[in-house]
Amino acid sequence: MSIHYTTRHAIHPNDSKQYDTAKLREAYLIENLFKPDTIQAVYTMYDRLIVGGVSPVKKPLKLETLPILKSENFLDRRELGIINIASESTITVDGETLKLANKEALYVGKGVKEVIFHPAKTGETLFYFNSAPAHQSYPTKKVSLSEAETVELGSLQHSNHRVIRKVLINSVVDTCQLQMGVTELMKGSVWNTMPAHTHDRRMEAYLYFDLPQEHIVSHFMGEPQETRHIFVKNNQAIISPPWSIHSGAGTCNYSFIWGMAGENLDYSDMDKVDPSDLK
Repeated sequence: MSIHYTTRHAIHPNDSKQYDTAKLREAYLIENLFKPDTIQAVYTMYDRLIVGGVSPVKKPLKLETLPILKSENFLDRRELGIINIASESTITVDGETLKLANKEALYVGKGVKEVIFHPAKTGETLFYFNSAPAHQSYPTKKVSLSEAETVELGSLQHSNHRVIRKVLINSVVDTCQLQMGVTELMKGSVWNTMPAHTHDRRMEAYLYFDLPQEHIVSHFMGEPQETRHIFVKNNQAIISPPWSIHSGAGTCNYSFIWGMAGENLDYSDMDKVDPSDLK
């Protein structure tokens, strides 16, 4: 099999605040998400979200089912969101080949039998995906950056000037519960998702990318009055429980993909935390 997976269990905040650095990283950080000619996946117990990375180099890679899914095909009871974070590449979905440029997205609905990731003709191929349980089948849909719901927030003065592109949300494409988007920090800005917030009815995962090799992001997590940090490198992901804030500051500007699953599809429904109340 070209797909490899691990499982991450849900953790109570009272347990999490006792963790040392190594234990925090083991519980929430996904370090090796992209390996040549393999599909790497992490099955989380937070809303049963799967976080994955695909890096075809010498051959196409088929999204095979996982033993934990106990289904004939990966998408028999699931939906899938894919975002291309490298060179223009193609994906075949039940015989239809679709081309994705950098930061373009693809939604694949429940019931699709075959998803194949192809190597790019030139440059590196890196596909990032999230998958969540689905109760209904919606059609496959590609979303370009021009079709995304785009907002510009923050300012250089506050080091958080950023562009948010909501590519796979219910105002752009029909989904059951999966929501994904891309946030790009402008040059001179390093803070994301500040003021911080939590949302009890959905979890979230972050993939940090477009980060030069010599730079790093400090990701802040934990309950608002019991925060912790994890240092994250390029192309690494963080699992964020519903009770945790999820914010970061880098040593330079970068991009990240946010993905959410849960019962709440209202992007703006969150419990905001004033920076002065963080501890």
